[in-house]
Amino acid sequence: MDIKVYYDKDADKSVLQDKKIAVIGYGSQGHAQAQNLKESGYDVIVAEVEGSDNYKLAKKHGFEPVTAAEASQKADIIQILVPDEVQKAIYTNEIWDNLTAGNALVFSHGFNIHFNQIVPPEDVDVYMVAPKGPGHLVRREYEKGKGVPSLIAVYQDASGNAKDLALAHASGIGAGKAGIIETSFEEETETDLFGEQAVLCGGVTELIKAGFETLVEEGGYQPEIAYFECLHELKLIVDLFYEGGIGNMYYSVSDTAEYGGMTCGPKVINDETKERMKDLLEDIQKGKFAKDWILENKAGRPELEARRAEHRELKIEKVGKKLRDMMPWLKKDE
Repeated sequence: MDIKVYYDKDADKSVLQDKKIAVIGYGSQGHAQAQNLKESGYDVIVAEVEGSDNYKLAKKHGFEPVTAAEASQKADIIQILVPDEVQKAIYTNEIWDNLTAGNALVFSHGFNIHFNQIVPPEDVDVYMVAPKGPGHLVRREYEKGKGVPSLIAVYQDASGNAKDLALAHASGIGAGKAGIIETSFEEETETDLFGEQAVLCGGVTELIKAGFETLVEEGGYQPEIAYFECLHELKLIVDLFYEGGIGNMYYSVSDTAEYGGMTCGPKVINDETKERMKDLLEDIQKGKFAKDWILENKAGRPELEARRAEHRELKIEKVGKKLRDMMPWLKKDE
């Protein structure tokens, strides 16, 4: 069955016209979504910690930031865009008491709702608007008159109007020009966590490290050469994936690379790898990863900090830092 994709023509923006939208957090997504919503004609208020860099940025962009408590008290739609690990505390301490029947809670990631860290009252709508791109891209495409595709989901439809609100909200950040796809909080959360762990952050990182270490430790090759082959050139391949999928990548590389990739890749990533991926997915689905991450934060993040320290000492990191000093094009303009 073909998936249903919604566009601006499917969104009734009038459902948000008389609503005040509070954007809690002016970080990557917050700064983009708040500005886009405001420029789409909506009434937007921003909450940030006074004196912080994000507070100053919001001021620079024409907002007058207030506390999360004040913003949620004034608003009809409360969008929580602070990091996952602090959402529960901000919700409990500053938002909960200010919710009234008919309000809506909005998220761009379903973690805290799906794993019951935030349990909303039954008389408020709960929906998601999740752009499939970082905030700077969401903002940049909007300024071009375009948009970034977005997911929407409804967790709680107290008003009977939550999906309409979600569509209007997604359209307001520009997603209606690219495409809006409906999902669920469960699907978005579990696929997002799995993608990060098994492929995008965990899997790719470990593959790079293993390749580098194999060349240096087993092959005796120079670490600088190994860095180029196993990390630096990855961007070339990822860009080809991004632009046209796996087929585009194999079409664009040499026949030697295509043959080697197709015949040797499965020797590294095989059915045993998939079985371990299934274990990761099961841990996510059963809530084990969420429980571990919640407890890790309560304990002051000892394992995360230890792993960060280990990674800072990796040979590939130290070699890479020296090599990147030879590449001025990687440095951001002052």
